[in-house]
Amino acid sequence: MTSPADPPNDAGASGPGLKLLAVTACPTGIAHTYMAAEKLAQAAESLGHSMKVETQGSIGAENVLSDNDVSQADGVIIAADKDVDRSRFIGKRVLVVAVADGIHRPERLIEQVRNAPVYQGDGHEAERGAAPAASGGGKGRSVTYKALMNGVSYMIPFVVVGGLLIAVSLALGGDTTSKGIVIPDDSFWKTVNDIGSIGFELMIPALSGYIAYAIADRPALVPGMVGGWIAAHGELYDSEAGAGFIGAIVTGFLAGYLVLWIKRVKVPKFVQPIMPIIVIPIVATSALGLFFIHVLGEPISWVFERLTDWLGGLTGTSAALLGIILGLMIAFDMGGPVNKTAFLFGAGLVSKNPEVMGACAAAIPVPPLGQGLATLLRRRMFDDQERETGLAALFMGFFGITEGAIPFAAARPARVIPANMLGGAVAGAIAGVASVEDNVPHGGPIVAVLGAVGGVPMFFVAVVVGTAVTALVTIALMSVGGGGRGADADAGAGGVAEAAVAGEAASSAPSPAGAPVLAGVGSGGGTGAASAAVAAPDATGPKAASVSAAEPRDGGKAKAAPEAAEAAPEAGGQVLSGYLTEQTVRERLAADGKDAAIREMAELLAATGKVADTAELVRAAFAREDQGTTGLGEEIAIPHAKTDAVTAPVVGFARSPEGIEWGAPDGTKARLVFMIAVPEAAAGDEHLRILALLSRKLMGAEFRERLLGAADVGAILRVLGEIE
Repeated sequence: MTSPADPPNDAGASGPGLKLLAVTACPTGIAHTYMAAEKLAQAAESLGHSMKVETQGSIGAENVLSDNDVSQADGVIIAADKDVDRSRFIGKRVLVVAVADGIHRPERLIEQVRNAPVYQGDGHEAERGAAPAASGGGKGRSVTYKALMNGVSYMIPFVVVGGLLIAVSLALGGDTTSKGIVIPDDSFWKTVNDIGSIGFELMIPALSGYIAYAIADRPALVPGMVGGWIAAHGELYDSEAGAGFIGAIVTGFLAGYLVLWIKRVKVPKFVQPIMPIIVIPIVATSALGLFFIHVLGEPISWVFERLTDWLGGLTGTSAALLGIILGLMIAFDMGGPVNKTAFLFGAGLVSKNPEVMGACAAAIPVPPLGQGLATLLRRRMFDDQERETGLAALFMGFFGITEGAIPFAAARPARVIPANMLGGAVAGAIAGVASVEDNVPHGGPIVAVLGAVGGVPMFFVAVVVGTAVTALVTIALMSVGGGGRGADADAGAGGVAEAAVAGEAASSAPSPAGAPVLAGVGSGGGTGAASAAVAAPDATGPKAASVSAAEPRDGGKAKAAPEAAEAAPEAGGQVLSGYLTEQTVRERLAADGKDAAIREMAELLAATGKVADTAELVRAAFAREDQGTTGLGEEIAIPHAKTDAVTAPVVGFARSPEGIEWGAPDGTKARLVFMIAVPEAAAGDEHLRILALLSRKLMGAEFRERLLGAADVGAILRVLGEIE
């Protein structure tokens, strides 16, 4: 008898077909999830196999694989750019690849899964055994990038909540004293400040813990968080300052890969059940904690002491040079040992030489203010969550909370940290030359407002100039590097396929490998409608077993839209629930470049009267492109935007016979261009539904050929009317 994990070698078109399963998922969008599902299902059918595909898109899991499905399966293909739970596939042949491979190499994957390693439940062999062969390399870098982004995304709420509560309590309850801005112990605002401080203290462990979690799942969460706590508390390794967010990144990766290594160790079967909940967390936490305290902690403490001694020898040098050095140090690690060394050096000289603290005070707010200003100056370079974080950073910067810039530095260290340091150095130099004094150990504009600064005009000049320098250098470095969030961690990390489409449609419950790290809208309340709308188009035909989606949760109401779309072409030239009409179809694009094509498509949509601000629609579409190309491959591009520049959902379509370079992962030029624009309020429902409908139908080569060959607008509408 043949085991499900050992299918017959002659299975295929010439013999009994295999029973295959697949899971497709992409972390930042929706289209690739369903494109990969459709391609895999089509390939399996053509090769004589049966396949059921579970899709884990932005609207949640659809067509979920049952225990019975798994028990009967001959192999499992996971085409995903985010973590997928593999514990249910123990004992099965599992092939793990990028979602792009599911789209572009489905036949090859089906052949490979027959010889894929059997998943033993340690979370390692299947994930890293076959993936590189199918993906063509770069997978390790992608894991590193996604882990870092996962940590950043979970850290942001702690930064914002902690920082803003501290800032508000200082503003409304603080008194200026020789010890800094002090809040009376028994006051209401002291309690608010304490709550904010707790949030700030949890920020570093959260960053470290969720980096580890993304690498090695739940067993790595505890060692990652404990390691982050140790990194943040220098008193554990005789340092006056902790290792800050840089130390947390180190402990996060150490914890994650340490847990992965422990998972490889073969243990008796009776020990396996307690490995993930007892053995691995205890061993990894103890090993990492002891290693950091006794091995890494001592060099950190040594660096802190030497920096302090070195700074002590600089007090006789020029004020400008000292200001530059202090500014560079303050902005380098934003709360880490280098920052704390400079701050404590300045604070220790407040009573004797307040000019030293004056240079520190001018540099302290520059990183958060500069990053916040950058999000205002070039909004299209940043996604919605980054822009919101930028506003919070501006507020924190005013109150001298340098940590407000940490989310930006953690996401783009090679661009943000140099920009912060340059701005901090400029601010420190100006304050030093102008002999700005700060009589309290605190920084930021708040100390000037509360009367603790001598030389207020030049203090604000230093802060403003330093902030501008940081913002402009950040923008310049992002422009040189393509503006991509992942450019620092890995120019190709996650690949175009990972973020190519619908970055706005981030899941409301991020995967452990969270990669939407700082992306826009969740599925909102439209889950039911979107879920129904992405059901397989032929639930009774031969594909029913492969991609049929779960029943809609709204009792079938969402089905009305596709049915209306199917009948619309004969009734009045409307498809996709009437969002695409004769007015929004163009037989031939005049544009020969992507930017020009987006502008032309926006003008096409404006003809409907549903576009209140064409320029803003173009800006929103460009901002979406900055997150990742909307060129899907297969000669398709679907630029889209969620913006209140439109008053109602509207869809446009145009053809480009010559093709337009759109940065598609398969290198093809876009000949079929759709543009989707929805108001912010509709983004969680219609946006996802339209994207899912289009991406599924457009996977059919015959459908694309008929769309390219349609003679006129009427013929185009008749072909598009088949989308359901």
